[in-house]
Amino acid sequence: MPDSSSFAGQRAATLGLIIGVFLAALESSVVATAMPTVIRELGGQQLYALPFAVYLLVSTVSNPLWGRASDLRSRKGLYLVGILVFLLGSVLCGASTSMVFLIVARAVQGVGAGAVLPITLTIIGSMYSGRDRARVQAFISSVWGISGLLGPLLGGLMVDHLSWRWVFYLCVPFGVLAFFLVWRNLREASEVRSGELDWTGGLLFMLGSGLMVWGLEFHLWWMVGLSVGVLFLALMVERNHPSPLLPMRSLREHEPRVGVISNLLAGVAYFGLTSYIPLFAQASGGQTATGSGALLTPLIVGWTLGSLVGGRLMQRISMASLTRFGFALLTVGLAGFAYLIESSLVVVALMGGLMGLGMGFAMFSLLLSIQQNAEKQELGAITSAILFARSMGGAIGVAVMGLIIGQQAIGRGGHDLVLGLQRAFGFSLFLVVVAFVLSFTLKRVRPAESPPH
Repeated sequence: MPDSSSFAGQRAATLGLIIGVFLAALESSVVATAMPTVIRELGGQQLYALPFAVYLLVSTVSNPLWGRASDLRSRKGLYLVGILVFLLGSVLCGASTSMVFLIVARAVQGVGAGAVLPITLTIIGSMYSGRDRARVQAFISSVWGISGLLGPLLGGLMVDHLSWRWVFYLCVPFGVLAFFLVWRNLREASEVRSGELDWTGGLLFMLGSGLMVWGLEFHLWWMVGLSVGVLFLALMVERNHPSPLLPMRSLREHEPRVGVISNLLAGVAYFGLTSYIPLFAQASGGQTATGSGALLTPLIVGWTLGSLVGGRLMQRISMASLTRFGFALLTVGLAGFAYLIESSLVVVALMGGLMGLGMGFAMFSLLLSIQQNAEKQELGAITSAILFARSMGGAIGVAVMGLIIGQQAIGRGGHDLVLGLQRAFGFSLFLVVVAFVLSFTLKRVRPAESPPH
């Protein structure tokens, strides 16, 4: 079990972990502001979407590999490697001389980012217990939300007053600080961890996941079909391996299984819809791009608030009750979108705030509940499985919502678009109601006063 030599050392190590999460989260949003300038300088307009897509793809599919490896090897050591890979990718991004160079560098950066969040949450889950763990996990969740708000603003300031390259170079001093704080202050107890990573199953799983995310992103349905076959083959290989990439033992238990399914359903509903809310605002509400983008702010603020308040409420309310409350808020928010879609944008923003609050409560309490019920030797794997399910749900959600709305409706706008969005919101509402019902099967327990064993 990771331990710190002193309270001050524990806090310093935690600060380093939080800085790492902030950097990884920031890079997923800050680049959007810089890309128009990057395109003007480097060219390659036809490759505009790839620096975003590649970063998200690689960080998503490498996530389970890092998480499982942290169960078999030193979590501290793997975290430090992840930070170094992330910083290498950042330097390469800043030094890019072409769009192809930048895309490759973003892939390297994505590999490092794929390590930071799951290993951070795993270390926190094993370092802290009870209400302390809840408070720290809540703060980390809020850091992710804050970075989503600050990213575009910081990116714009650096592009306007320095250079787009500083969007990437600015990560270096903070990344070095995160590395030093964790290296210097995080202490791991000496323990023997047996087992070798299932490289065959793991690589098949990453390949299948990558093909699915890529196919959904660019509507390549033959690739999606191929990915299903590869994932099925990976599952067959994983079932017979003593240390599989997927947390097979934990997923046989009810609580972790419900947590993964609920994160997948919520990811489809929440992230699928957030991709189309600005489109609705522009087409039906007559908003500018800036005004429609601002409608996403209540969702981000709500999620951040839900995580912070959830950390406090968990001292008095069971994790299952908090999860149900979160899904209830998410259900109300989605119902509002589905049936009040032609109302004022103030109402839409209010519904978005409720959705964000619901996600903050539900996702935060589910993560803590699952970590508490997981076996220690699978803590990293189940933590990364939760994050992966949510991210994969988002990729699936964007594609599915696009099909439900219809490309013709998206192109024409007007009444057809409103009807299409209403169908999409109704479908999302159904998924969230299923997750809400599943939450009533969770045990009513509060955070344990000792880390997972």
